[in-house]
Amino acid sequence: MFKKLFILLLVAIMALSLAACDTSDTDDNADGTFKIGIMTGTVSQGEEEFRMAQDMLAKYPDMIVTTTYPDRFMQEVETTITNMMAMADDPDVKAIVMVQAVPGAAAAIDRVREVRPDMLFILGAPQEDQDLIKTKGDIILNTDDLGRGEQIAQQAHDMGAKTLVHYSFPRHMSIEFLAVRRDRMKAEAQRLGMTFVEVDAPDPTGDAGVPGTQQFINEDVPRRIAEYGEDTALFATNCSMMEPLIRQTIEHKGIFPVQCCPSPYHAYPAALAIPVPEEFQGDLDYILTMIGEKVAEAGASGRVATWPVPVNMMFIEAGVEYAIAYLNGETDGRVDKAKLQSIMEEIAGTSVQLTIYGDEDDPNDPKNYFLYLSDHIVF
Repeated sequence: MFKKLFILLLVAIMALSLAACDTSDTDDNADGTFKIGIMTGTVSQGEEEFRMAQDMLAKYPDMIVTTTYPDRFMQEVETTITNMMAMADDPDVKAIVMVQAVPGAAAAIDRVREVRPDMLFILGAPQEDQDLIKTKGDIILNTDDLGRGEQIAQQAHDMGAKTLVHYSFPRHMSIEFLAVRRDRMKAEAQRLGMTFVEVDAPDPTGDAGVPGTQQFINEDVPRRIAEYGEDTALFATNCSMMEPLIRQTIEHKGIFPVQCCPSPYHAYPAALAIPVPEEFQGDLDYILTMIGEKVAEAGASGRVATWPVPVNMMFIEAGVEYAIAYLNGETDGRVDKAKLQSIMEEIAGTSVQLTIYGDEDDPNDPKNYFLYLSDHIVF
C-alpha cells in the first residue's frame, strides 16, 4: 500500500513540474526566437516597397524573410496564396507584413489561418473591401486621402500661400473621393482666407496624351503665378503632372506644398535633375539631402514640401517594428494604436495622425483599420 501511495505521489509531482515548465499558452516567444515575413510587389511593380523589404532584411538578417506577389496578381491569386503559405510553413515566422495588400490578400490570409491561427498580419495599402479586409488582418494601414483635403490647404497656408490652384480634369473629378477631397480642400482654403482656383487640364488619357497634359502645365503654371503672385500654391491630382508642376513652380517662385502621392521619390529626382547612382537606390537620406540642396540652389527654401517618408515604405518599416514589439510583449494586445503611432512618428521624425476607419462606438468593430496622415517636411 505504501509503495502505491509513493508512486502516485511521484506521478503527481512530475505532472506539476511539467505544467510549471510549459509556458506555451502564455508566451509563444519565451525564447525570443521569431521571424517576420514581408510580402511586396516586384521591383517592376513596386520598387519602393521592394527596396524597403530589402532594407529590413539588411537590418534584421536573421529575423526577416521576404517574398513577392506576382505582377499579374489579379490573374494569379493562387500564386499569392502559395507564396504566403511558403512563409507561414516556417514555424518561426510569427508575423507577416504585406504591402500592398492587393486583391488576393484576404484569400491568402484565410488559408494561412487554417494552419496558423496565431499569425499576426499587418496589411498596408489594402485594395479589397475595407469592411472585409479589417476582419482578416490584425493591423490595417491606409492613407487618409479625404483628410488630405484639409491638410493640403493648411500646409499651403502655413507656407505663406494666399492662393491655392487645383489642377485636375473631369475624369478625375468624377471619382467620388477625389471630388470630395477637392471640396474639403476648397472649404478649408476659404476658411483660412485663401483664394481657391480650379483649373481644368487636359486628361493624360486623352488625344494629346501625357505630353499634352505636361505641356499644358508647363505653360499654365507661369501664367497663374504671374496672375496671383508668388504666394501661390499649386496642386494637381495626376502623377504625370508632378514633374513639370514642381519644375515650373520652383522656377517661377511659387509654392509647392505636396505631390498627389506624397513621397520624396515622386517626381522630385526628375524635376530637379537629381542623379541616383546604384549605390543610393532606395537611400531615403540621400534623396532628402539632394532635394534640399537643389531647392536651396534655386532660392526656393521654405517653399517646397512633401511627406518625409514614402507611404508604402512607412507601412513596411512600421509594420516590421510593430510586429517586433508585439512579439516581444511590448504592446497592449494585438491592436495598440498608441504604440503604432509612436513607432511611425519615430520613423518619420515628425508628428503622425492615425484615425480609425469605422464605427468607434460599435463594440463589434475591431478598430484596427487606421487612416494615416504624416506631417510635412519643408525643404
